[in-house]
Amino acid sequence: MDAWDPELSDRYEGPRLRSVHDLLERVPLNAPLRVIDLGCGTGEGTRLLARRFTEARITAVEAQAVALEHARLQGDEGGRIDYIQADPARWSPESKVDLVHSSGALQRLDAHEALLPRLLDTLAPWGVLALQMPHNFDEPSHRCITESVRAGPWRDQLEPLLAPVPVAPAVTYSRLLAPRVQFLDLWETVYHHRMRGPDPIADWARTTALRPFLARLTDAPWRERFFADFTTRMARAYPEDGTGHVLFAFRRLFIVAQGPIA
Repeated sequence: MDAWDPELSDRYEGPRLRSVHDLLERVPLNAPLRVIDLGCGTGEGTRLLARRFTEARITAVEAQAVALEHARLQGDEGGRIDYIQADPARWSPESKVDLVHSSGALQRLDAHEALLPRLLDTLAPWGVLALQMPHNFDEPSHRCITESVRAGPWRDQLEPLLAPVPVAPAVTYSRLLAPRVQFLDLWETVYHHRMRGPDPIADWARTTALRPFLARLTDAPWRERFFADFTTRMARAYPEDGTGHVLFAFRRLFIVAQGPIA
């Protein structure tokens, strides 16, 4: 069982891309020329950016080499996408840009109180910072991770990976960003993904929240046992609805900030 599986990730591309579409619909730019996709992953969102903003030159930044190579293999939209392997927490463009976009990535980075103002500083006048992050850390899916981590002989290995909730309440981001921009839009959406098994939510988690834990367990039998324990807990937390489907409630926080104040 790999820590990251591109085929498994692609299986849940549709539900994840709904939030990218919803974010881009609220970006108040018609034709940005310089666009950053920060934490691009396998590049699905990057290609949506390229198709939405057809004149833009896009720089896609991703730390994980395997994900970035998968993104490159999907194409560069006629040479308009440049793929860069770098740490999104530290990378900055050489000149000001019109749009910094990030979908489902910044929740993996710490110190948002420093990171988001730094990203605003990379924007041209009336440029836009547009991002969305999972905000479902109180849901059963994440509680099951904590329970599984503490339920087996792998506890000492995995417990250090349990971290405080990385995404703050919306009001925190409002206080942080509002004094620095001309326009700020924040909202949350709960997506109720209707998924068909077997164990679809556990498989989804393998491509996202569970990845660091699976990667830490280099002992294959322990890794399999840990994932089996997690899958059992998830099946209890998300029972089938009688039609072979389960309903996965997934909350996301959206932020669109425009016009950084010099």
